[in-house]
This record gives sequence, structure tokens and C-alpha cells, in this order.
Amino acid sequence: MHFPAIDPVFLRLGPLQFRWYGLMYVIGFLASYFLIRNEARRRKLSMDNEAVADFIFCLALGVVLGGRLGYVLFYDLGSYLSNPLRIFAIWQGGMSFHGGLLGVAVAGLWYARRFQLPYLQLADLVALATPVGLGLGRIGNFINGELYGRPTTVAWGMIFPDGGPLPRHPSQLYEALLEGVVLFFLVRFLARRFQAPGTAIAAFLGGYGLFRFIVELFRQPDSQLGLYWGFFSMGQLLSLPLFLAGGILLVWLNWKKKPQDVTV
Repeated sequence: MHFPAIDPVFLRLGPLQFRWYGLMYVIGFLASYFLIRNEARRRKLSMDNEAVADFIFCLALGVVLGGRLGYVLFYDLGSYLSNPLRIFAIWQGGMSFHGGLLGVAVAGLWYARRFQLPYLQLADLVALATPVGLGLGRIGNFINGELYGRPTTVAWGMIFPDGGPLPRHPSQLYEALLEGVVLFFLVRFLARRFQAPGTAIAAFLGGYGLFRFIVELFRQPDSQLGLYWGFFSMGQLLSLPLFLAGGILLVWLNWKKKPQDVTV
């Protein structure tokens, strides 16, 4: 299969170019607004529409700042140290989910303290909404023809424009399915079945860590890093602690608690 000829720019207005990848971010944050607002009402948190919008704005800052800083530190520190001004060139690409996660954690902690709201409850709200943005972001990666997989002989292997002549795993779509669709329903199911505060974020961390670790087996390693000890990618090394922490937290929060039979 050949990569479909998808123009990464969906709209041009004179010198302005609007890209699908950026649109995915916008749709993701809009979807998060409605999901968080509805879940906050269901949990009877004192957050009106304006408060939810402010919360989303804080999260967006955390995603961008943390994601960029995480990429610099985890994936290409030497290159950026040699040319520090490149750190601010976000339009050239380079964002890290794990860095964005840390940024969101810090932003959420500030918001919780500023407005006297329970941090675990806010973290749960974020966990229930985030898979939507993750799935859309991976679709944006696919449209850009970036973050493709390793060479493969499977029937659905795809020849990417910058991936050489060999078919490769469309690993972006694997991630969109696992980190987006499957993780969305997994987190929601566990949060409704085990209702202790913090369950959703624990399920999200564990589920994302597991799915990302698996997909990294098919995803092309970063060229500047390669594989550690001939097997582990940086994504796997960063995701394994998430899986362990999420699993431990999920068990600890719900230890000896009877599951609640509720509608998902």
C-alpha cells in the first residue's frame, strides 16, 4: 500500500496555512471541554462553564510547554544545547507526550490549589477526556506522514513518503486505536465500576503505559537515539514507569472495595 496523498494543509488563505495537525489539537481541546464539563457536573464539582474553560486553558499551556521541554530533554538535548534558540521553534515539530503529561500534572496542581478543588478529582476529569485528543493527534501524525513504523511484510504495510522504499507499519493508526478508542472506553469503564477518586487517572496511566510500550515494538525508533541495549526505545523506557505506577495506584485505591454495578 502507498501512503494516501493527503495535503497536510487543509486551508490556505493568502500567506496563512491551516494544517490538519493543528486542527486535531483544536478539536481535541474542544472535545475535552465538553467531556470535562459534563463529568464535572456528574461529580457535582463546583465548576461552571467559565471555570472549565479556564481549566482547559491551563491544561493547554501545560501540554505545549511540557511537551516541548520534554522533547528537548528526553529526545534531542545535545542538538538543542548547541542551538538553544531552536527550542522556541515549535513549528518545526518536536513534542513529547510524557513531557506534556508532566506539564498537565503541574498545571492541574496549580489550578487545584488556586481554586481549592480536589486534585485527584481534577486528574480524573483529565484522564476521561485525554484519549480523545491522543487519538486525534495520532491521526494528525498519520496525515503528516511522520512517526511511521518499522519495515514490515504484513498486507497493510504502507510506503511512506519519507520512509524509504520498504513498506512500514502504520503505527500512528495503531496508536490512534489503542491510545484513543480503546483507552477512552477502558478508562471510562474502570472509573464507573471502581468509583474511588483517582481511579480514572490510575487507569489512564496504566493503560497508556501498556499500549505505548506495545506500539513502540512496531514504531520506528528515533534516529538520533536508536534502541537502548538493542531493544528498548526511549518511548518504552518512559512508558514502563507509567504502566507500573498506574497499576499500583489502581490496586491501592480500590483495595478490598466492592465494584459498583453502574451503567457505563
